[in-house]
Amino acid sequence: MKKTEKKWIINSLLDIDYYKLSMAQLAFLRFKDVQSVFAFKNRTKSVRITERVDEKELRAEMDHVRKIKGITDEEADYLKSCKIFGRDFIDFLKNLALPEYSIEKDGGDFIIRFKGNWPETTLWETICLSILSELYNRSLLSGMTRREKESVFEEGARRLSEKIEILKRHPEAIIIEFGTRRRFSGDWQERVLGGLVEEIPDQLLGTSNTLLAMKYNLPPIGTFAHEMDMMYSGIFHEDIKGSHNKVLRHWWDQYGFDLSIALTDTYGSDFFFKDMTKEQAEKWKGLRHDSGDPIEFGEKAIKFYKEHGIDPKEKLLVFSDGLDVDKIIAIAEHFKGRIKFVFGWGTNLTNDLGFKSLSLVVKVIEANGHGTVKLSDNLAKAIGKPEDIKKFKKIFEHTVTLDETCVY
Repeated sequence: MKKTEKKWIINSLLDIDYYKLSMAQLAFLRFKDVQSVFAFKNRTKSVRITERVDEKELRAEMDHVRKIKGITDEEADYLKSCKIFGRDFIDFLKNLALPEYSIEKDGGDFIIRFKGNWPETTLWETICLSILSELYNRSLLSGMTRREKESVFEEGARRLSEKIEILKRHPEAIIIEFGTRRRFSGDWQERVLGGLVEEIPDQLLGTSNTLLAMKYNLPPIGTFAHEMDMMYSGIFHEDIKGSHNKVLRHWWDQYGFDLSIALTDTYGSDFFFKDMTKEQAEKWKGLRHDSGDPIEFGEKAIKFYKEHGIDPKEKLLVFSDGLDVDKIIAIAEHFKGRIKFVFGWGTNLTNDLGFKSLSLVVKVIEANGHGTVKLSDNLAKAIGKPEDIKKFKKIFEHTVTLDETCVY
C-alpha cells in the first residue's frame, strides 16, 4: 500500500502576513544585527493548549519550516512586482533559513521563544501562530466520524454565506482578509478568501496573506505592528518616549504614502494623538484601530484631524479588533460620510466553524537586551513584565490600572 505523503501546514515563507515583510525589510536595512526575543502566549486561559497540541507534532511542523531554504524564484519575482522591496532584501529572503526556536511546557501552556537578529526572528510570528492554531483545531476534529467532520465544514460554509449576504446589503463595508494568524487551517482560509473573491469582489480590498495575494492576484495589504514601537523602545532605550515618533519618521522615509497607516495603541491612543505631529497627520494616509472601543476611537480620530485643520473625509481608518459582521455594519453606519474606513477582518472570518477560537499571540518581549511593553487601549492585551509596565506607564502617562493577568 502506498504511503500517504505528510501534508505540512507551512510550505512557503510567504505564507505570512504582509506586514511581517515590510517590517523585516526596515529592520534589515537599519538594524540587521539588533537582537530580539519573541514569545508565544495563549491568552485564552480556559484552554490548556498542551493537552490539545502534541509537542512532538508541533516540533515537527516547526522543524519543517526551518528546512525551507528561502523563497523561490517565482516568489522573489512576485515581491519585486510589489514595488516596495529592494534587491538586497529579496536576496536575503532567497537565502534565509529561519532561526532556532525553543519549546518548554509550563503546566497547560507552551513556552515558545525565538531569539536572534530582528529581521530573521520576526518572520516566525504568524508562521508559529498558524501552526498552533491549525494543530489545535485538528485536535478538535480528532475522534469525530467522517460525517461529523463534514458537518463542521458545512456549518462554517453556512456562516460564511450568511456573512457575505449581510455584507452585500452594505456595500460601504469594505473588508481586508486579515485571518492568517488564527485561521482554522490554511485550506479553510483559502476557501474563505475564494468565496469572498467570487461573491463580493468589489467589497474585498485585498488580503494580508502574501502567498494568497500572489495566488489570487489580490493586493497584499499590511503596514506595521506593535512590534515596531516595541523594538524601537529597546534600540533607542535612552529616549523611550522619543522612540515612538522615530518609528513614524523612519517608516515614512522608507515607504512614504502608500504604506502610511499608523497603528495607534502601543502605548495608548491618547499618547499617540499627542505625539503625531500636524505635518505627519497631514501626510499619512490614516490610522489603524486594534484595541478599545472602535466608536470612541473613531470619534477621537475625527476630533484629532479637525483640530489640525484636516478634513477627516480625506483620511482612512482601518478597524481590525475582534470584528464580526454585526460590529462591522455598526461601525460603518456610524462613520459613513464622516471619514473613510475599511475593516481588517481576522479570526471571526477565517476561524468560525462552531468551535471556540483561541486568542494566541507572538510578541517581541526583548529588544536590544531590554524588556518591551505594549500598554494598549484594552487592558486584556497588555504585555510586559510588571516592573517594565510600571515604568512605561509613567513615561507615556498611561492611566489604565495594571492587571497582573495581562503580564508575561
